[in-house]
Amino acid sequence: MAFFWAEFLGTALFVMLGNGVIANNLLAKTKGQNGGWITIAAGWGLALMLGIYAAGWVSGAHLNPAVTLALWFLNKMDVHAMPFYLGGQMAGAFTGSLIVWLAYFPHFQKTSDAHAKLACFATEPAIRSYGWNFVSEMIGTMVLIIGILCLGNEHTRISASVAPCITGLLFLGIGLSLGGPTGYALNPARDLAPRLAYTILPIKGKGSSDWSYALIPVIAPLAGALLGAFIYHSYLGLLIPSLT
Repeated sequence: MAFFWAEFLGTALFVMLGNGVIANNLLAKTKGQNGGWITIAAGWGLALMLGIYAAGWVSGAHLNPAVTLALWFLNKMDVHAMPFYLGGQMAGAFTGSLIVWLAYFPHFQKTSDAHAKLACFATEPAIRSYGWNFVSEMIGTMVLIIGILCLGNEHTRISASVAPCITGLLFLGIGLSLGGPTGYALNPARDLAPRLAYTILPIKGKGSSDWSYALIPVIAPLAGALLGAFIYHSYLGLLIPSLT
């Protein structure tokens, strides 16, 4: 159960601060309204950093079913522990989004734009094209997984105290470079659980939860995770013989 609670706390902090920066940017009459894409990307990067610091020493701070799947693929994850990781991630993401709603409750009440309200919970594509939206999410997650695996490689000699900061910068970089088409979920729990919360919560003037799109930020990150893990594993398979 320690893995469950660590993933729960880390993911809750990650989603709370990540969706919180979106709420601060998009909802009516906030102090941070219209802060821009750089602010949002930076907020998500810092959110991931804090989540990793909170959970890393217990569970390794996956905070993302795609990360858990990639590590399982590489035989770095005990299959019997996976339900605790996935359950903690989903519950944490739901709780984090609930806290954002409570923190910004008056601003949700004052906001008339239903798409802005949904954006504080889940992602929507800038141009709706399910095939290309899938590709965008898959590529972003592939880069995330390759980056995480590179950072975790013992040959990089990155200390455990610094790794969360660099991982946060990695997430910031992906957001700035690849986040525009879909809002870069890159994480099934980060999108699915908050979307469910949006559906359930009594939010004044809310619109559709856009469940027709919801499978993209779930399936594409999982595909990207497997692709990233495969590429990284293949890369090491080619590289290691040349070093020995």
